[in-house]
Amino acid sequence: MELREAIGRRRSIRFINPYKPVEPEKIQVMFEAARIASHWGNVQSLRGIAIFRDTASKEQLDALQGIILGWQIKIAPCVIVWYLDTNAVDGQSDRLMKLAEVGALGVGTKEVREDGVKNTLLPIFTGMGEVLKTPGISEVDCGQGIAQATLAAYEQGLGTCCLGAGPGGTALMESLGVPEGSRLLLLQTVGYPLEHWEAGGQRPRLPFDELFHMNSYGESFPRSEEVVEELTRDGMFTRPAPLPERDEELQFLRDALGLKEPAVL
Repeated sequence: MELREAIGRRRSIRFINPYKPVEPEKIQVMFEAARIASHWGNVQSLRGIAIFRDTASKEQLDALQGIILGWQIKIAPCVIVWYLDTNAVDGQSDRLMKLAEVGALGVGTKEVREDGVKNTLLPIFTGMGEVLKTPGISEVDCGQGIAQATLAAYEQGLGTCCLGAGPGGTALMESLGVPEGSRLLLLQTVGYPLEHWEAGGQRPRLPFDELFHMNSYGESFPRSEEVVEELTRDGMFTRPAPLPERDEELQFLRDALGLKEPAVL
């Protein structure tokens, strides 16, 4: 699947098949994609724990289902708990030196690059460790990793949906034994779609010119209709919601999964 088409198909799939397990190899592909994502300072603070419904302990499943009052967690064959390990910042010096060693940071010979990191970059970050552990850019870079994992899932025919953490997040993290200082980012249900991949059509979005600007705020970024047409041909833009068959599809999914209305979570 081409990247543009994958992006077009990458929308939240809330209705997944509860009876079809997800192969661990496909979750590995998602983790591989997340692992190679860009991260400031080569720190790599993103972590993921895949909880498989058919092999996890009762304690883990109970903690998982207690985090949010929603049916999606209960039916998902696999749920990835994405979290940020702030302790990764402690290894920043080594991670930056690795970049210098392989020629990904600095210019000149290997010795010159390593000297630049050691005597220029590292002094700047000295004493900033605790500040760098606070919420901010690390969450942004972790988001890049999760986005790449999501695209990898769709490329493999899977559907996913990201859910925010509720009040049960602390208990979940404790039950999973994650290191102290870690922050729960989100839960991602993973499974084979029960609904059509369009999931009712392209969801409503704010106008392009309200979101993006050129040179300064208030100067809308010019949107070329030729580019829009090209991306539409490539499958990035799909049929806009609501699709005419969506109501019937939702009724079928409700009955198939035994959901009670409104079942909005």
